[in-house]
Amino acid sequence: MGERTEHPPGTFSWTDLSTPDPEGAKAFYTGLFGWEAEDSPVPGGGTYTMLRKDGHDVAALSAARQEGIPPFWGSYVTVSSADEAAARAKELGGTVLAEPFDVMQAGRMAILQDPQGAFFSVWEPRDHIGAQLVNVDGALTFNQLNASDRDAARAFYEGLFGWRFEEISSQPLYWSIHNGDRSNGGVMDLPPGSPAPSHWLVYFAVDDLDGAAARIRELGGEVVVPPTAVPAGRFAVARDPQGAYFALFAGELDD
Repeated sequence: MGERTEHPPGTFSWTDLSTPDPEGAKAFYTGLFGWEAEDSPVPGGGTYTMLRKDGHDVAALSAARQEGIPPFWGSYVTVSSADEAAARAKELGGTVLAEPFDVMQAGRMAILQDPQGAFFSVWEPRDHIGAQLVNVDGALTFNQLNASDRDAARAFYEGLFGWRFEEISSQPLYWSIHNGDRSNGGVMDLPPGSPAPSHWLVYFAVDDLDGAAARIRELGGEVVVPPTAVPAGRFAVARDPQGAYFALFAGELDD
């Protein structure tokens, strides 16, 4: 259950953490999720740490590339062509922050920003498909756009990936994102007056949400939204000791 050998184009398929303290982050997340960590040198300097669950690649982390940028979990969407996706994003009013480039033999990617300011990456797989395990305890399960302009965001992502949006709640207003016939994420409004720009929030599945929330505190993190019930289960939002935000979900999961 949850094992993947490929991800269809338009699917959120990978996440990695950019952090100023890779060793501290490694200790936190291996303690929280039971991940195994393997460091790999990066050509030109640096280290990319692969994070695994039961031997399957589920995420990664590395040192922040630039000072002054807050730590964050990045969201990656599989595409058939990173070059075509980057060009299309520009046509739709997005920004290409890093033009398409090869990641050794693993794949080709570009770093993009939607017109409201949310960062994300596109991934054209070669040797590395992205996450080999999803929708199980300790693995990527969901990506949520907290949007300053939902209608503009919908037009952008429909044009870029062909996603379909459905309203599943009116109070608060919440849209589900579908890639083909599969659920692929969600969209909600930023809180009124929020100083934060639009951003993608990464969710990891857990079997025991209350236990995970307790471990976050024990490991030096902070639970900023406590376990909260939603129709499909319960979620929480947390911040790791280095300041990166992420979310947890326990409940109904896709296979």
